[in-house]
Amino acid sequence: MESYYGPDFSSLAREDPDVARLLVEELARQRGGLQLIASENYTSPAVLAAMGSTLTNKYAEGYPGRRYYGGCEVVDRAELLAIERAKRLFGAEHANVQPHSGASANLAAYAALVRPGDTVLAMALEHGGHLTHGSRLNFSGRWFDVVSYGVRRDTELLDYDEVRDLALRHAPKMIICGATAYPRPIDFAAFRGIADEVGAWLLADVAHTMGLVAGGVAPSPVPYADAVTFTTHKTLRGPRGGAILCTEEVARRIDRAVFPFVQGGPMMHVVAAKAVAFGEAARPEFAEYAERVVANARTLTATLEAAGMRPVTGGTDTHLAVFDLRDLGVDGATAERRCAEAGVTLNRSVIPYDPGSPSRTSGIRLGTPCVTSQGMGPDEMEEIGSIVAQAVRNPNAVASLITRVKALVSAHPAYGDAPTAVGDD
Repeated sequence: MESYYGPDFSSLAREDPDVARLLVEELARQRGGLQLIASENYTSPAVLAAMGSTLTNKYAEGYPGRRYYGGCEVVDRAELLAIERAKRLFGAEHANVQPHSGASANLAAYAALVRPGDTVLAMALEHGGHLTHGSRLNFSGRWFDVVSYGVRRDTELLDYDEVRDLALRHAPKMIICGATAYPRPIDFAAFRGIADEVGAWLLADVAHTMGLVAGGVAPSPVPYADAVTFTTHKTLRGPRGGAILCTEEVARRIDRAVFPFVQGGPMMHVVAAKAVAFGEAARPEFAEYAERVVANARTLTATLEAAGMRPVTGGTDTHLAVFDLRDLGVDGATAERRCAEAGVTLNRSVIPYDPGSPSRTSGIRLGTPCVTSQGMGPDEMEEIGSIVAQAVRNPNAVASLITRVKALVSAHPAYGDAPTAVGDD
């Protein structure tokens, strides 16, 4: 029980049964349906154990050997272990493992490399980018002059000629590459060449694909980018958090931007959990897992395409796929709701040049990290594709689809040996 609910769940259940029940209910929700959110995954019990540890009690502002508090000799070793594992795993010169999230990692990268008002070139949110790549609702769009690039209308692939033309025209101080809803590899070498041509810093935001990079099934931005930001909880299968890799040239600037500019004390229990995740990702079985994630995404995409759902860019080479539902006469919000009623969790998504609105998108996004962590393979992906397609097309089929979903998750349970009620041993 302790691995799933913390080191003393019996105490929590006794002292605050309301919260204890919420923990059990959330685990039941995760185990009871198909989790196809592309940005989610199941951590290992070892990662959960580190996050639930007494390291959460320690304040450790600063960096190992240079803290503003005493008593940091143990957490210093935990952070150094996470740093060394990250550097070795990704072949980086420097690593900062303190960012609380991918967004805070990006904020730190901005703070280190550019100043408010500078021009930044980044991927448009509606073409697959991220809020921190220039959305007017975000610090990036409010504090910086962000010029957006996108994908071609005919192929829906990144238009590197457009990126270069915009860079030459606007002379950005920083170029950002990376996406949250783009299912194809990114040519980091091409971005490096464009950045060098205009004298810009290159920031790679690979929050989604860093686990695939660790597994050797996606190209690494580390040899090309001045800084690389990523999250540890998506394909990397670690705790919720962020990290930054960078060259020695900008290491001091990055560290100062994370602390004291953006954050105060790091969450040392999460830093330790990041070390666990980096260690797990270095094992041969993780590379096999990453291969299965991509293979499953391709099978699921092909199944849905055969059912009349058009995949953006024509397919996928990563862990996710985006589908255009217009030919089915269903918007993304409706598809999301219908799937949820059938026990399938996914999210609506804009598609490139979407005629719909953010709340009524023309597409949905699916990912395979969670179901792959559960041990599902090609046969299950075909069944999942059939379930999703029928849920989107036929809201009257919910009852029968729930039965099929339950059969899948019963055969491949997440955290299969965890208790299911407060009071279970």
